[in-house]
Amino acid sequence: MKINRTVKLVIGSIFSILLLLVVVLVVHIATAKPVEVDNATMQISRIDFKEPIDSLKSKEIHRNLKSIDGVKNIKIVPEKGIVVYFHDNRIVNSEQVFTQLSAKGNYQAERLVVSDETAAKRVCPAMNTDSFSYKFSRGIQRIFN
Repeated sequence: MKINRTVKLVIGSIFSILLLLVVVLVVHIATAKPVEVDNATMQISRIDFKEPIDSLKSKEIHRNLKSIDGVKNIKIVPEKGIVVYFHDNRIVNSEQVFTQLSAKGNYQAERLVVSDETAAKRVCPAMNTDSFSYKFSRGIQRIFN
């Protein structure tokens, strides 16, 4: 059975494009270097609220957190009842922030404390080290490093 010339051209084009994309991906992984960020003193912390957060309470929490020295970039997720913020650990730690926030308002909340196992991970805790993409990236990096 003969394959039409147009079908051969389409299949060849698709294969060529896929090959080009794989080559670009491999080159990108091989040449990408870890970003060196000069903010070693910045830390991210989270507070979980057991009570619902409406817009007025959200503004109050934001204002109270902003008034604490060293706290920056506050993100409130009312649907999930969490507050995520960055703080300079030379000025204040997460426990001090939580204590000061609790003193400024009567909140039913608790500070998220990361387990020792999660803290000991060498990669982002959200990253699955058993996934294909992680293993593929690490393999390419090992080949070219």
